[in-house]
Amino acid sequence: MSKAKTSGSTKDAKTNASNSVRSNENPAADLDNPSKFQPTEEADLDAVALDAEDGLQKLFLDSLKDLYWAENHLIKALPKMINAASLPALQEALSNHLEETKGHVERLNQVFQLLGEEPQAKKCDAMEGLTKEGEGCIESTDAGTPARNLAIILSSQKVEHYEISSYTGLIGLAVKLGQEEAADLLELTLEEEESSDELLAEIAENEIVPGELPGEESED
Repeated sequence: MSKAKTSGSTKDAKTNASNSVRSNENPAADLDNPSKFQPTEEADLDAVALDAEDGLQKLFLDSLKDLYWAENHLIKALPKMINAASLPALQEALSNHLEETKGHVERLNQVFQLLGEEPQAKKCDAMEGLTKEGEGCIESTDAGTPARNLAIILSSQKVEHYEISSYTGLIGLAVKLGQEEAADLLELTLEEEESSDELLAEIAENEIVPGELPGEESED
């Protein structure tokens, strides 16, 4: 037997013996830890609390960038929804919310200024997906039908619910960080998002009704 082969066999034997000792020390290791290696006693496995100057502050800023992208993207997406809607009440509601959304962007600009940061946008995959879904609903329904108007409302409400959740969380972070002025600005936007959602729900309930069949006359 060659010297190299003997050396390799000795090394494998030592490794197997070492693994066997670890396994015997902790019988459960074979079941839930295929590597057979256990953390050292010095390993700190406890969660580390993040202070406001690093983790929470970064999370707040990243979330602002995410919403900044989302609101600017929505400004581009809303006109498509308005043009696709045929119900006057829905067109008006979406047009009004488009103007509100422009105001939401301005408020986010103010929040960035309060933090001493330049406004930046971080791509929001959630908003991109929601607006694409809305476009798909338009393409899959016929123009001028209750189905299309209702599809637009449902898609718009999904957007509103995402924004309501995002702003609610962001306000909570602002309060924790002592950014009361920022929280107040974000609260104004949250109220408008909630009002828009309620209005869309009312339109869906009261304004959208199945169209009459051809040749069918309405009853007095």
